[in-house]
Amino acid sequence: MGLQTLDRDCTVEEIVAAMERDGACIIRDVLSPEDLKELQEETAPWIEQTADGMDDWSGRKTKRTGGLIARCASVRKIAVNSMIVSAANATLRPYCSKIQLNITQLITIMPGQGAQPLHRDRFVWGGDDSGGVIPEGIEPQCNGIWAVEDFTAENGATNIVPGSHKWPFSRQARRDEAIPAVMKAGSVLLYNGTVIHGGGENRSKGPRKALNVTYTLGWLRQEENQYLSCPPEIAKDFDQELTDLLGYSFGNYSLGFYTDPRKRDQFSDIVPPEVALGRWPREIPEMAQTDAVAEPS
Repeated sequence: MGLQTLDRDCTVEEIVAAMERDGACIIRDVLSPEDLKELQEETAPWIEQTADGMDDWSGRKTKRTGGLIARCASVRKIAVNSMIVSAANATLRPYCSKIQLNITQLITIMPGQGAQPLHRDRFVWGGDDSGGVIPEGIEPQCNGIWAVEDFTAENGATNIVPGSHKWPFSRQARRDEAIPAVMKAGSVLLYNGTVIHGGGENRSKGPRKALNVTYTLGWLRQEENQYLSCPPEIAKDFDQELTDLLGYSFGNYSLGFYTDPRKRDQFSDIVPPEVALGRWPREIPEMAQTDAVAEPS
């Protein structure tokens, strides 16, 4: 069974249907040639100064370059791509009031790197094959792997086990059940946090570069700490759509407030996170009402 490949003018409904069935899908040619070139040129110097991985799981011949929202305008545009964000909302909003960015990372698999162990991304929040900390039935992630260069079976295209998001956590995947997400540069592989996958072995003579931009539930801790990777003094210059995704907004009523410890006035306690960027939120979520509390008699 292969992964479904959709055209760039596909609907969100088509994306969601493919992901519900297989746990992943490919959307071809989402980036224009100009946007792809900008991404390649902007990320190149940061990749150059990134050290190789220090363990077998992350890859000793793999570079993982982060902090890309702060570093690269091209990545900022990709992070707010309307089709991808809409697909992420459709995947995650049943379980949260607001989604947020989780990771922005350029993954460079060098020649000679072996295949990454097959895994589920959701276990970053705890759990293993015997069970997850996040209950089954709650999908915590919608992830994108953007091909910065062509993905082939030889250069380490991401391996996906279609349908494995429906398996019990105890079921292990065999290597022969995984298929490579072969796609052209500028295309994107979308997959959820429950499907089993892993980086492929690079048997080619050149690196395989991919941009990993992932989204998660607004009430979970981000895997990449966006407040340190993109602090207020940098984030304040970005559009509000992006800063909302970074987490500089309420995740729900009062979820994410802060108090400025350097100030002493009546306006410094329990303020919305946007205030750290020098702006006020467009709207403040209301407290959810419940019938569980009886009216006073």
